Amino acid sequence: MANVSVYNMEGKEVGTLELSDAVFGVKVNEHLVHMAVVSQLANKRQGTQSAKTRSEVSGGGRKPWRQKGTGHARQGSTRAPQWTGGGVVFAVKPRDYTIKLNKKERRLALKSALTSRVAENKFIVLDELKLEAIKTKAMKNVLDSLKVNKALVVMDQKDENVMMSARNIEGVKTALTSAINVYDILKYNTVITTKAAVAAIEEVYA
Repeated sequence: MANVSVYNMEGKEVGTLELSDAVFGVKVNEHLVHMAVVSQLANKRQGTQSAKTRSEVSGGGRKPWRQKGTGHARQGSTRAPQWTGGGVVFAVKPRDYTIKLNKKERRLALKSALTSRVAENKFIVLDELKLEAIKTKAMKNVLDSLKVNKALVVMDQKDENVMMSARNIEGVKTALTSAINVYDILKYNTVITTKAAVAAIEEVYA
């Protein structure tokens, strides 16, 4: 089992915490991590774009001029793609971009992402994260004490003061343990969590 230092909100080390190898010490599966990120980004796409083919635009029912003798190139319809107002060649249509991973793959991808953050010393554990009021400066002071500027702050339960205080800090996002995902873990330089949040993660994924 890996041991990590536990810090207080002033950035001082106050102890250590033993992490479960079943969650934070797995063999990193880079392919699954990549697939999880691709899947998450693809699933965000609406897929509602649409354009009309030549058979769907209005007009153009009659041949614009006779086949021969005019000096023009032969034409069969004014709605062909080369005409202004004509249809689109290979027009885009609504489609579903969803890429599905099964539950086992999703869990392993998440464990791999967490393991990589621990291995890179980009996983910071706090004994607790409590703010007395909604104050951006107070949250910024915590991040400065930990020498972190871009971070994913993971909490075991909803804390309005922390969430609202972090909301206006660029490069910082808060998330509950039930909502963490591979993309966010990799997007932000550092994962900041509490002992209670680590326990919640291990309870679900170990």
